[in-house]
Amino acid sequence: MIPIHSVTSDEYPDSLHGAAISANNQINSHENRPDKPEEACGVFGIYAPEQDVAKMTYFGLYALQHRGQESAGIATFEGTHVHLHKDMGLVSQVFNETILEELPGELAVGHTRYSTTGSSRKVNAQPAVVETRLGLLALAHNGNLVNTVQLREELLKSNFNLVTSTDSEMIAYAIAQEVNSGLDWLEGSIRAFNRCEGAFSLVIGTADGVMGVRDPNGIRPLVIGTLDSDPIRYVLASETCGLDIIGAEYLRDVEPGELVWITEAGLASFHWSQQPERKLCIFEMIYFARPDSLMHNETLYSYRMRLGRRIAKESPVNADIVFGVPDSGIPAAIGFSQASGIPYGEGLIKNRYVGRTFIQPTQTMRELGLRMKLNPLKDVLAGKRVIIVDDSIVRGTTSRKLVKTLRESGAEEVHMRISSPPVTHPCFYGIDTDTQDQLIAATKSVAEIAKQLEVDSLAYLSWEGMLEETREDTNSFCSACFTGDYPVPIPEQVKRSKLILEKVVV
Repeated sequence: MIPIHSVTSDEYPDSLHGAAISANNQINSHENRPDKPEEACGVFGIYAPEQDVAKMTYFGLYALQHRGQESAGIATFEGTHVHLHKDMGLVSQVFNETILEELPGELAVGHTRYSTTGSSRKVNAQPAVVETRLGLLALAHNGNLVNTVQLREELLKSNFNLVTSTDSEMIAYAIAQEVNSGLDWLEGSIRAFNRCEGAFSLVIGTADGVMGVRDPNGIRPLVIGTLDSDPIRYVLASETCGLDIIGAEYLRDVEPGELVWITEAGLASFHWSQQPERKLCIFEMIYFARPDSLMHNETLYSYRMRLGRRIAKESPVNADIVFGVPDSGIPAAIGFSQASGIPYGEGLIKNRYVGRTFIQPTQTMRELGLRMKLNPLKDVLAGKRVIIVDDSIVRGTTSRKLVKTLRESGAEEVHMRISSPPVTHPCFYGIDTDTQDQLIAATKSVAEIAKQLEVDSLAYLSWEGMLEETREDTNSFCSACFTGDYPVPIPEQVKRSKLILEKVVV
């Protein structure tokens, strides 16, 4: 048995015991969920024996906090020993100086999670750590598999004790199964990846090195950075903002269908998929990734500003002021202002210190709606024709409350512009979206949505405009949430769980 040292508050690993979790750790009810698609998670990995890898992973996850706010975890490798700490909460709540000091090692992998497959419980927090004949592996996963039922059945037949409800654990055990059959880390991992269908960007730690892996479509992002050291050391992160915070230099993306293997010898690359076809999730560019992260050699702030300019040209309207829904709508609102000549201002102030809460507001507070997160500037809005720009509308519940708040604050007209097309289909690749019947654009026309939101006008960015403004090959993106054209086939029983409607009205 390879020794394990754990500094979790429970006996390690909590996933082996399936301990009961307090109801307070359950996700908020449907009524209280944000009216946005929500990201699955962020991953981070580092090989740097000379550095404090736990602390660097902490800061990397801190920069990736926007990708998931439910749990966080770090596993470090000190020779064959694994030190693991993971818990529910924000990165800054899960870790402190004392805990990080108890995570020594030469390499580390980290994870911050928003649950998609697998509920929001500590037992499902990552990294997932499993034992193999070559030692322990720690796996952090961003994305979602679509063949989990089949993969689970295969693993259960091989007597693996699956104790969480996550597809991430299944990937880890699939690797273990292949390695235990006699293959080495690389051969075993590649064979396991070929059994996985869907979206997976992975960072995997072993005693021998760190792997970074993307699925053949590269649906979720993963980047490589270098530290200014001798020898050069390498870092993996979901986004470049996770590199910037620790002073790492962006090197390149991990390519679709590529495995990078980082060891004392440096970085080696293996293209494990015979048919890679890039299909990056377009919502990463529109909303999920931080605006200061780089994609296609520019910040996403620049792309989002172009979206705003494009919709200003596609759907002009006369108004006195334009502003964005903080924070994600602001770059597009600035672009709209630049293209239209309508002054940009701030109509809403965001409370940036609001996290998840299990304290239910009073009835009066519920009626006030958004005030915990957004508060209107009444003197700015009074008597004005306003254009409010947002990146998307999912259910429409928050947008309607927002419009009501603006009118109560004195806005004479309220026009809404959305810097993406109507969301008509759910995601199966790692974004938490409702079933199709809960997506407002799947059941209503734009005119009907405008009426329900009680706006004077509503316009969405065209699908063509969204893709053309990437200035990349428009076929290299997944935009299934707008079109229903899924790049990875969805098994029928999985499809039925979300695709409720036979006919979509756009």
